Amino acid sequence: MDITVVFQIAAVGILVAVLNQVLKGAGRDDQATITTLAGLIVVLFWIIGYISDFFGAVQNLFQL
Repeated sequence: MDITVVFQIAAVGILVAVLNQVLKGAGRDDQATITTLAGLIVVLFWIIGYISDFFGAVQNLFQL
């Protein structure tokens, strides 16, 4: 896993947190929630390959 992926996830988290606070301050709680869910889905799509590789490595480890 490359360190840039960690920084990208952190950047998305910071961006989503700022957008969430701005939208809640403007009284748009529904859009703030949707923004948070969209950020979560984007990050999950980014790391799904790494999760798959991890489970493949664990499976190969225990096949001996």
